[in-house]
Amino acid sequence: MGLRKKISNLIHGNKSKSASVVSDSMQSWMEFLGIADTDKSALSEATYFACLKILSESVGKLPLKLIQNIPGQGSREAYEDPLYRVLKTRPNPYMTASTFWSTVEINRSHYGNAYCLITGAGKTMQLWILPSQQVQIYYDDQKLLSNVPDIWYIYNVGGKRYKFGSEQILHFKTATTFDGIVGLSVQEQLASSIKGNINAQKVVNDSYENGMSAHNVVTYTSDLSDEQERLMLSKIEKYATGRASVKTLIPLPQGVSIQALAQNKLADSQFLEIKEYTASQICAAFGIKPYQVNDLSKSSYSSVEAQNLAFYTDTLLYILKQYEEEIEYKLITSEQMANGFRPKFNVNSVLRADSKSQMEYLVSAVGSFVLTPNEARDYLDLPHKDGGDQLIGNGATIPLASVGSQYKGDK
Repeated sequence: MGLRKKISNLIHGNKSKSASVVSDSMQSWMEFLGIADTDKSALSEATYFACLKILSESVGKLPLKLIQNIPGQGSREAYEDPLYRVLKTRPNPYMTASTFWSTVEINRSHYGNAYCLITGAGKTMQLWILPSQQVQIYYDDQKLLSNVPDIWYIYNVGGKRYKFGSEQILHFKTATTFDGIVGLSVQEQLASSIKGNINAQKVVNDSYENGMSAHNVVTYTSDLSDEQERLMLSKIEKYATGRASVKTLIPLPQGVSIQALAQNKLADSQFLEIKEYTASQICAAFGIKPYQVNDLSKSSYSSVEAQNLAFYTDTLLYILKQYEEEIEYKLITSEQMANGFRPKFNVNSVLRADSKSQMEYLVSAVGSFVLTPNEARDYLDLPHKDGGDQLIGNGATIPLASVGSQYKGDK
């Protein structure tokens, strides 16, 4: 069965199937889209999950456009090209561009590698996310799979194996790679730290469940059977943990007493300090600033603009550059490259300043012949005005070689 036929079967299924079979089909379809259930252990760690969320949403909210650089005319958006729709609007019939690219990014960050299958060409081109955990990479330097050495991607789904060449797959990886082909995920790099924070959170949860109290010793003088002992202890525990209607009193049978064991307090073991240190390690591995996960204790930025600029230059710039390079190489034809086509993320939403700084920038750009008034209005999502497509500026601005010429006149 061809892969495109399998996609159709996974989507539509057979109308006469039972609910359980349809559910299995939907699960297979979710796996094909790359949105099936993932490893829950690392995701249950709050800082790790927050970092994944920040990165995926940061990439997903940036418009990815197809730009054409025209000699002597500057750059324009290539709306008419079919690839523009794939990148900017709808990579496939079931995902918006925002959902698609954020899903790609969360796979890249969580698994270390994200894979997108390219199907069709021109107006029929579509991009499909392959679940990272179901793709294996082989470098065929012995020419076992083809006559030309190549990197092959083997996708395993439904008991079948599909083979794709490097030109059929968009492969996005983390910066940590020792061979330039396979990326290393953050959960692999910081496995012990992430596991430690998960266990630390479990300690806190258990402590809450126990009413923030220490373990206790129950002393009694009578001889009870195992069943009677369990019944007595369950009743005492019900009152001690606040699950009974009476919250402040614990009724005890005659001859029974309770003594608390010494408890290793969280403060005594520097529990919170260790947890915060581990959280900062996870943030550093992702390139996330502490203030982005609500840790404002070490924030040294004076404005939102400075914070966004630091995040863009330190973290997002590398990620976006890798996306653009991979897309340009595998989706843009040689003819399009010759005509100046290239993909480009619009990072204005990240670098957007406060309203006062933004207005000062636009006034300066228009007054310096950099932007036309209508281009500045585009930046503010305002409608164009007649006559606003001409460059204007301060007439006193002249080339250095002409300085003083204004004072020369006919004698």
